[in-house]
Amino acid sequence: MTLHIDIPDENLAGILAKAFKNRSFLAGFVITALVAAVAIISFLWTPYDVTRLVISDKTQAPSLAHWFGTDHFGRDILSMIMVGARNSIAVALVAVGIGMGVGVPLGAFAAARGGVVDDVLMRLNDLVFAFPALLSAIMITAIFGPGAFNAITAIGIFNIPVFARVARAGALAIWPREFILAARAAGKSRTLISIEHVLPNIATLLLVQGTIQFALGILAEAGLSYVGLGTQPPMPSWGRMLFDAQTRMVVAPWMAIFPGMAIVVTVLGLNLLGDGIADILDPKSRRQR
Repeated sequence: MTLHIDIPDENLAGILAKAFKNRSFLAGFVITALVAAVAIISFLWTPYDVTRLVISDKTQAPSLAHWFGTDHFGRDILSMIMVGARNSIAVALVAVGIGMGVGVPLGAFAAARGGVVDDVLMRLNDLVFAFPALLSAIMITAIFGPGAFNAITAIGIFNIPVFARVARAGALAIWPREFILAARAAGKSRTLISIEHVLPNIATLLLVQGTIQFALGILAEAGLSYVGLGTQPPMPSWGRMLFDAQTRMVVAPWMAIFPGMAIVVTVLGLNLLGDGIADILDPKSRRQR
């Protein structure tokens, strides 16, 4: 039986050619690749040690020595943004992985079973969705204390119902299709049909949603760090940098401008990337860019 996958009938070279003609995808890919490259480079090199305090250099304006200036402890802001990039990406990536790894099977299983099973799983899904990441983080940190791991857990739990809803909605649209009916007539179980036929056909939908949740994960990590529930000092975090800058906006505005721009650019790049992927892989898309 031929597996029906609802993506353009093009070879890899054709898809790549189409991808790099799409301005949204190209812009998002370049921005995301640059942010990822900065995060990787920070493992090997940063202009200054982000844990070293040089009080004599505090709140220096951007210069040749410190391109993005220094903070109230004399730390180089460029170096902190570089290290903060890898922390934000790591938290968001693992959190999205948790949400996708748990939510997608739940949503696909609910769509496959239907009836009471579907209703119970979706009501439990709604219950989890009622607790935003910040509230989940407060409850988790009240028990285990603040930290990056707890931020990952809170964001990951919040992502589970999102992916479950998307997977269920996509699967419900696939189940009535003729090739699914043919697979059922061939004696395949619902679980096997979900794995072999349903999930490949909603992969594009999940990929686009993954980029959106990745961007939201960056924002959530920054928000949790801002209120002291995310990455803890001395490790830099974009959200924590904004918190430290809020009382120094007049004397050192660069302390807020550069980490704020890092968050904006990263989220913009991921959103453009997701939008571009949707345009490229969705055969029904008629948007011209």
